[in-house]
Amino acid sequence: MSRDILGSYFPILVFMAVAFGIALAAVALSFIFGPHKPDIHKNEPYECGFAPFSDARGRVHVRFYLVAILFILFDIEVAFLFPWAVALLDIGWGGFASMMVFLFVLTVGFVYEWKRGALEWE
Repeated sequence: MSRDILGSYFPILVFMAVAFGIALAAVALSFIFGPHKPDIHKNEPYECGFAPFSDARGRVHVRFYLVAILFILFDIEVAFLFPWAVALLDIGWGGFASMMVFLFVLTVGFVYEWKRGALEWE
């Protein structure tokens, strides 16, 4: 029985080996046949057309981090809402109530951030 289960994974193993082989071959072929003539413009760290203003490892304003955290927060909220909506009939009133508590906490946090001015960009 366990041999049949392990045997059913063999096609997946073959698929992964073929995919890895194709990816490795593509990288090797591009390295072998690709041009290797770097010039001064190609070796510059930025491709935006002008020299960098300052060091790339400089300090970043905390507002960028706050916006990123808010984006992740509301992205996770949406990721939880879709499966909840699909399984709403199966989870019953308990699942509905727990999601309403979750949404209430997120709404309170959103209103708090809004009142503090975290969403205002200067």
